[in-house]
Amino acid sequence: MPVPASSATPHLVCSDLHKRYGDNVAVDGVSFAIDAGECLGVIGPNGAGKTTTLRMCLGLTAPDSGRIQAFGMDMPAQDLAIKARLGVVSQFDTLDPDFTCAENLLVFGRYFGWPDATIRARIPPLLEFAALTHKADAKPGELSGGMKRRLSLARALINDPALLLLDEPTTGLDPQARHLMWERLQQLLQQGKSILLTTHFMDEAERLCDRLLVLDHGRVIAQGRPRELIAAHLERDVIEVFGAGALALIDSPLAHMAQRVERSGETVFFYTDEAPAMLAQLASHTGLRSLHRPANLEDLFLKLTGRQIREAS
Repeated sequence: MPVPASSATPHLVCSDLHKRYGDNVAVDGVSFAIDAGECLGVIGPNGAGKTTTLRMCLGLTAPDSGRIQAFGMDMPAQDLAIKARLGVVSQFDTLDPDFTCAENLLVFGRYFGWPDATIRARIPPLLEFAALTHKADAKPGELSGGMKRRLSLARALINDPALLLLDEPTTGLDPQARHLMWERLQQLLQQGKSILLTTHFMDEAERLCDRLLVLDHGRVIAQGRPRELIAAHLERDVIEVFGAGALALIDSPLAHMAQRVERSGETVFFYTDEAPAMLAQLASHTGLRSLHRPANLEDLFLKLTGRQIREAS
């Protein structure tokens, strides 16, 4: 069972973090805390400050101001003691291609100063956890993308960390591999480990995260539990309309029945608390197709940060 949030000191506390690169403000007053057994998701468009925040938590980038504490210790002053209790899965694989799966875990475990016998005893259960027992002697080049990500997760667990920092851990995975990774992460949360997760997958954030920070231009623009954020910022339902003549609906009486109307390409989005009445009116518009669904985190993300694509700098 998860460790109750009130039962222990937070695993990570970040207070009023600021970071500037020249004229670019990367992080502007970000604060949050993570309790044992809790997953905190950080979402936002490219350039929002997610990676810089994560790097500061890892001691790889020093904040211009603010304070970071992990397990009651200060980062970066006590970085070695903190890192001994962290597990990290970066966005891109950093597995050694010359070592087998088992050897990757063994070599990484040596960085923590443990005897080989101790590390070797941990390798079989970690490979089993990652569903890679049958690949113990295979090298990373022989693995699928999902297997590599699971091996990276197993490697991050070699020191039995209390806090995991995961930077987009399921990017590039197919649906089956993503679901298996989610299952493993949920198991870790049930063990009382905490997770700081950055992701661009809104279904992943809603599935895994107890709380969310929405970052944009280096600032926290919203935070809270996923369903509470959706209820606070969005209408109850969304009706997507597409097909010949869909765009003409933007200026039609139908649009006045919605609380908010948006267009993306040839699709019109009606955000409404009166979905049944709108759907009845739409039934008379032949040639149009519609999708009726509850509002979700993707709608929240787009409302708060906009639909315009932002390229990574």
